[in-house]
Amino acid sequence: MKAVVNKEGCISCGLCVSTCPEVFAFDENGIAEANGQITDSNFASAESARSSCPVAVIDIVES
Repeated sequence: MKAVVNKEGCISCGLCVSTCPEVFAFDENGIAEANGQITDSNFASAESARSSCPVAVIDIVES
């Protein structure tokens, strides 16, 4: 599985980055991006980041 961030809607609040830094990071423009694979060990925190996103721009999809 992998996470996908709709960068056009991201407000750079940092919630996903702080919740699951193994998967999410800020790009050079300060917008969140998914840069890591979702594994069994980080799935719960990636799902929490997705469901907590205040603008709902994170999806988790099959890779």
